[in-house]
Amino acid sequence: MSETSPDGGVAVSVPSSHDDGSSPAELAARHGLSVSGARPGLAEYVRQLWSRRHFILAFSRAKLQAQYSQAKLGQLWQVATPLLNALVYFLIFGLILGAREGVPGGKHNYVPFLVIGVFVFTFTQQSVLAGVRSISGNLGLVRALHFPRASLPISFSLQQLQQLLYSMIVLLIVLLAFRQLPAWSWLLVLPVLVLQFVFNTGLAMIMARMGAKTPDLAQLMPFVLRTWMYASGVMFPLHYMLVKNAHAPTWAVDLIAANPAAVYMDLMRY
Repeated sequence: MSETSPDGGVAVSVPSSHDDGSSPAELAARHGLSVSGARPGLAEYVRQLWSRRHFILAFSRAKLQAQYSQAKLGQLWQVATPLLNALVYFLIFGLILGAREGVPGGKHNYVPFLVIGVFVFTFTQQSVLAGVRSISGNLGLVRALHFPRASLPISFSLQQLQQLLYSMIVLLIVLLAFRQLPAWSWLLVLPVLVLQFVFNTGLAMIMARMGAKTPDLAQLMPFVLRTWMYASGVMFPLHYMLVKNAHAPTWAVDLIAANPAAVYMDLMRY
């Protein structure tokens, strides 16, 4: 509303609002507003993750296809890389350092023993490394779209699971080549993979949060993971080396053998 004053000026009066005197919280509740970036509860966050399941699957497939898109051998590197690592470990640990002693079933089982260890540990190793960089390495996506941030480490863990499944085909060929015939117990590989995937996903989410706050962690993790690999018995029978060669006390043997990477490798080998 406006009116003309005696001196010719125009005075404007603003109509009073029914929100006058209300606190910001009351105004927000009245108009259905919420705090931007507020953290939802666990149930709501899980619901949001489930609603983004198609995005998680599509993102993991796209990352898997793009991983070796510039290489001439393409997706063959998914299985060639761990096999080449296994070959190097066989030459150094199996032939030079004599790590074949103590392998369950005898020395002739060392190659399947080694390949299983390399494949299984690589699954965890790559999930952790991808988790550390999942937020800091995808800031453009994080800033452009609104979605649960846990979708990224879950997607990267799923990518590594798909890569491991390709490697399992090669592992089957290796086992058959060394006269390890299929048995009904091989079906237990499926729950082992599910359990390891859940473990890797949880670890990746923890490392994603830490990596987002401390970018230098991505440079440190390869050294941590390399130490973890040597302490998990990837290239040698861990129990035999600790008891027969190192003469470690029983409590130390049990403690080292209880680390999750060693447990999943032992389950898969068994």
